[in-house]
Amino acid sequence: MIQPQNLQPGDLIGIVCPAGSIPLEKVQKCVETLTQWGYQVKLGATVGSKNNSFSATDAERALDLQQMLDDASVKAILCGRGGYGVSRIIHDIDFTGFQNQPKWVIGFSDITVLHAALQKTGVASIHGPMAAAFNKGDEGVPYIQALRRLLEGGKTVYTTTSHAFNKIGSATAPLVGGNLCMMAHLIGSKNSFDTAGKLLFMEDIGEYHYNLDRLMIQMKQAGMFEKLAGLIVGGFTEMKDPSTDFGATAFEIIQSHVKEYDYPICFDFPISHATNNYPVIEGVTYTLSVTDDEVSLALD
Repeated sequence: MIQPQNLQPGDLIGIVCPAGSIPLEKVQKCVETLTQWGYQVKLGATVGSKNNSFSATDAERALDLQQMLDDASVKAILCGRGGYGVSRIIHDIDFTGFQNQPKWVIGFSDITVLHAALQKTGVASIHGPMAAAFNKGDEGVPYIQALRRLLEGGKTVYTTTSHAFNKIGSATAPLVGGNLCMMAHLIGSKNSFDTAGKLLFMEDIGEYHYNLDRLMIQMKQAGMFEKLAGLIVGGFTEMKDPSTDFGATAFEIIQSHVKEYDYPICFDFPISHATNNYPVIEGVTYTLSVTDDEVSLALD
């Protein structure tokens, strides 16, 4: 995978909303922080605009993203938010210029679709906090600072406590993944993730327990779990119904579908829609270590 260049003081970061809308005032803290870090900021036309549940029309969102991808002066693109809408425009995006001058693309949730497309171009990208995450105060600082370290070329090692469902082991492999619903949505398309030999991470928000079960079945039957090097289960937050309705919690559902595999598996890793959302680079090599005492994910 090609890794975009590390950011330098004075570099320009573009902010776009290729899916849902975000009010301009919720982007202000992000702009202020990036400026304090020594960067310049360029707001796309989709930042602060709204068209029903989207930031703008499909054509307008595609144009805004395309212009940021093609603008040689922009060294990184931070997505304002996720929501829904990238899959409506991804087929209209031309990555030719981007491949000639790669830059960091940052986001999660619906932006998983964009990460998947970038994997096909052979360019690494960052699954991590978006503009609204800069508003989360002291609690969110470690995750925002981790994003800065990645953008500036720093190495990262994330650790978390053990979980009862974890499967002990260690694996070193390229890391891919994102939002479970979006990964399942991409199965059968040209942008479906290639998970063979990879460390796969997944997270989600706002699902019914029965639908989580359905998503896991779809992923499993598509072979997405079969040849993994390891599996990282992040947060599954704000479930829409009590676990008693289905008879199992989110992690119990997931564990029931992957317990047969021999590779290392960890649960409740701090990649999620909640504040605890560490940034990771899609497509580059990480080492996952799962022991009785803790889990670590290290950028090689």
